[in-house]
Amino acid sequence: MGKSPTEKALTPEGFKALKTKTPPTNTAGFAGIKAASSHAFKYIKPSNILKISKKLNQKGGFDCPGCAWPDPDDERSSLGEYCENGLKAMAEEMQNTLIDRDFFKKNSVDALSDLSDFEIGKSGRLSEPMYLPKGATHYQPITWAEAFKKVGAHLNALDNPDQAVFYTSGRTTNEAAFLYQLFVREFGTSNLPDCSNMCHEASGSALSETLGIGKGSVTLDDLYKAELVMIVGQNPATNHPRMLSALEKTKQNGGKIIAINPLPEAGLMKFTNPQNPIKMLTGGTKLSDVFVPITINGDVAFFKALLLKLIEKEETIGNVFDKAFINTYTSGIEAFISDVKTYDFKACLEASGVSEAIFNDVFNLILNNNKIIICWAMGLTQHENAVDNIRELVNLLLLKGSIGKEGAGTCPVRGHSNVQGDRTVGIWESAPQAFLDKIEAKYGFKPSPKHGYSVIEAIKAMYEQKAKVFFGLGGNFISAVPDTAYAAQALANCNLTVHVSTKLNRSHLVTGKEALILPCLGRAEKDYQKTGVQIQSVENSMGVVHTTKGVLEPCSDALLSEVAVVCGIADATLKNRSKVNWLAYKDNYDLVRDDIAEVVNGFEDYNTKLKHPSGFYLPNGARERQFKTKTGKANFSINKLPNWKLKDEELIMMTIRSHDQFNTTIYGLNDRYRGVFNERRVIFMNRADMKTRNLKEQQIVNLKSEYNGVIREANNFKVVGYDIPKNCCATYFPETNVLVPLDSFAHTAKTPASKSVRITVEASLY
Repeated sequence: MGKSPTEKALTPEGFKALKTKTPPTNTAGFAGIKAASSHAFKYIKPSNILKISKKLNQKGGFDCPGCAWPDPDDERSSLGEYCENGLKAMAEEMQNTLIDRDFFKKNSVDALSDLSDFEIGKSGRLSEPMYLPKGATHYQPITWAEAFKKVGAHLNALDNPDQAVFYTSGRTTNEAAFLYQLFVREFGTSNLPDCSNMCHEASGSALSETLGIGKGSVTLDDLYKAELVMIVGQNPATNHPRMLSALEKTKQNGGKIIAINPLPEAGLMKFTNPQNPIKMLTGGTKLSDVFVPITINGDVAFFKALLLKLIEKEETIGNVFDKAFINTYTSGIEAFISDVKTYDFKACLEASGVSEAIFNDVFNLILNNNKIIICWAMGLTQHENAVDNIRELVNLLLLKGSIGKEGAGTCPVRGHSNVQGDRTVGIWESAPQAFLDKIEAKYGFKPSPKHGYSVIEAIKAMYEQKAKVFFGLGGNFISAVPDTAYAAQALANCNLTVHVSTKLNRSHLVTGKEALILPCLGRAEKDYQKTGVQIQSVENSMGVVHTTKGVLEPCSDALLSEVAVVCGIADATLKNRSKVNWLAYKDNYDLVRDDIAEVVNGFEDYNTKLKHPSGFYLPNGARERQFKTKTGKANFSINKLPNWKLKDEELIMMTIRSHDQFNTTIYGLNDRYRGVFNERRVIFMNRADMKTRNLKEQQIVNLKSEYNGVIREANNFKVVGYDIPKNCCATYFPETNVLVPLDSFAHTAKTPASKSVRITVEASLY
């Protein structure tokens, strides 16, 4: 009898030889160059390394498949416009080892699930389509035509289109994403959950409500000119390393930086720019002027304390608020101020876990500067009160008039390279009716106006067998989502699961009754079609759309582009009833962009605009002080303090990435910037909390979470004492996603509360 879905979904519990060191206080530099080079030369063909280095993130080159940090509009580094983790991403996607039918013949699905996520990912590049028949133990080869036919047969056999779920990863290009959502809508459903649902959906919800656009308002140039940059719930050195170069310019231009985070992340202390020989020799640039060790989910409390003091100062000395901006461009300030005054300053500060001395340092910087940028990531967006977190940051910026002017504004730092672009071109389970109307006008079919499933809703629908086909365009779904055991059973309940991927991941091992793996081109590979090598496009974290064009030969003749996969499946499923000429799009991506130009606002003359070497900026109302909200103005909001308390013995846990990781992709087993090596099953704990529980360094413990009466467990983790606020702890995902309740998510946005999980820690008998 084979393994259960849960057994295949969970990461193995075995240990390596854990080593710990004192975390460094400097980042990048020679150590970063060494780490990046070792990955490149270990996994990439030497002949390809130079080609990649010369074209990665360069004008006319290809976009890094890692994070969405923007490229400079003007000059780019000739030494390499990429970071350590960017080269690791290329080493992961451009592996010189290929896996084909022989690999799958030798390795059963159950056997592969015994591997760690690192080992699964490093098995090699997928090189031909594979199929897992019902009841089979091994994947076997299948032709593309047969694969498309099988997907179409399953979809057409459904009782209604809403029984299918179509997931999207943020690495998908604008062209593939637009065609994908077009196919899904013509098929008849709006079930388009995507990775935004799990990361920045709370940002989009809060910003749309308050500023009228679900994106940030700043450019790179604004960061260079800011007087004050606040970085909240974000670890740039690991997740967006090129951001450190921008922050270095902030400092060089006289700006100040505040880092607000439960962990003292090394990248926000000091940065040695590996592209600057002088900095390499002299020891780098100090970044943060103030580090705020906030308790997990203490952000609203801390910002309320700041707001209370700003209001007090305005009422006593005046000239603290930008009254001209407030009177002209905002709505709701009276109700907002009245509500803030109902809170007690000391109670808010105590709830934040921040000392009064550190608070005063932060307050004085805010008081005395008006060009303020606030940057944030998932440290703010993955809580039940995530939308409130973002709205409270906006309240502060509105008081200071720091929206829509040079050197000021909102900066949600997106994760995957085109997660923002996917949403822009229509990957959205709740797309606006105006967008659907344009689809209807262009193509002659009426898209379903009903909102589809978000990620959490899709998991529930599959678990309850309301959805019977799962299709994933990129990503590693089972390792990305919360409540791993529940999600595994949800996928297993499907009749068919399909994944379009570049390399093997754990989602290929947690399958429906039948399963398909469809291998696609990587970002660095040339995309040959009938009209020649195709370019594609992406949108970065600051709303710039630009081209990406591969430079390497495909690693296998059996690979298809994501565009070709979508077109092939659409043609095989919809056949003669489609109003779209799918195969024409596959031959010439210019035709796709011509259609996007007609349907999506801001993309007029798309093909022409893309000829600009740096791309083009999409319209951004908040950047121009044109707030497309219900009031027509920027809205102050009223937000409550999070209403949760820890029980005796409970800790609040946040899931985090290691430095050898991007999203669910594990590059290696080290977390150099936190001093942890050769292990991932660790829990970072305050040493006082360890003492009260009689726990020692590297002691093995079991973790439990309880939510609404349901107990979840993750066993066998080693304790690492760390500088983290009392009653707080941190663990890596996906290892502890099993502890994250599916029903604990942000109001309005439904992002999972992966950063505020209440757990207990018990010594293991391991």
